[in-house]
Order: sequence, then structure tokens, then C-alpha cells
Amino acid sequence: MHKIGFGYDIHRLEAGRRLVLGGTELPFPAGLLGHSDGDALVHAVIDALFGALGEGDIGAHFPDTDPRHKDARSTGFLDAVVGLVRARGAEIVNIDSVVVAEEPKMGPHIPAMKAALAPILGIPAASLGIKAKTNEGLGPVGEKRAIACYAVALLRFPD
Repeated sequence: MHKIGFGYDIHRLEAGRRLVLGGTELPFPAGLLGHSDGDALVHAVIDALFGALGEGDIGAHFPDTDPRHKDARSTGFLDAVVGLVRARGAEIVNIDSVVVAEEPKMGPHIPAMKAALAPILGIPAASLGIKAKTNEGLGPVGEKRAIACYAVALLRFPD
């Protein structure tokens, strides 16, 4: 049996914060505002995995009201969620995702993001899609005030 999950996240950009996306720190003068490191790509992937498991969203499992999560690396959350996937007897078949940002340009950073996330997910880099798009100047993402990410996850469960 297979199950699909969908995830989405958006965070505001704030000057002076580190920009972490896909478990990778990108050189940029602003970072994503969040209780944790604000890694919107990892958050979207986590929500996709939780969706396929029928387990709510990242906020239900790692609430921003919990001081243990303050400035935490989102890849640590992802590792815990992958552990839950495995505990349920499932395996991750593939993840596909989109990062929507005007700046910085994501293309040059995608190989590093795949190299950071694929081992945590336990899948080959070829089974992890990360695409980059702009928002054509529209809305908060297009106005360079935020970065949004979307992800889908396909899980295989034993029959």
C-alpha cells in the first residue's frame, strides 16, 4: 500500500538571521524567522511525511511554545519524523519539493540541500526532487519578504 502526503510552509525573511534551507546554510543577509532555524523546506517535507502518516502537522509534534525547540535545527525534527515513519513499518519512496523565492537564487544550492537531506530521509539523492521557482514579483514572496516551500511524500507500507 502507498500513501501520499502534502506539505507547505512559509516564513518571513528577517535581516541578520542565518538563512537555512534544506539543512544547508546559504550565504544571504537575511534568514527565515521562526522559533527553530526556520527551515521552511524541511518543515514542508515534515508536513508531507506527517500527512502520509495521517499524523497532523509539524506544530502538533514540535510546537513553537516548547522552549526545547528554540533555535533547534529542523533536520533534527526531520530525523525524528523519519524514525516515526520507520516505526510504522513504512519506507520513503520519494520526496518532491519546490522552493519559491525571489532571492537568493536557489539553483546553485540544490545539490548541497540534496546531499544534506537524502541521508536523513534514507533515500538516494535521485529520489529527492528539489525545484526552485520565483513568484514573479507577486505577494510577500515576490516582494522578497518571505520564502515558501511545498513538498509531497510517497510512503510504501507493507501489505
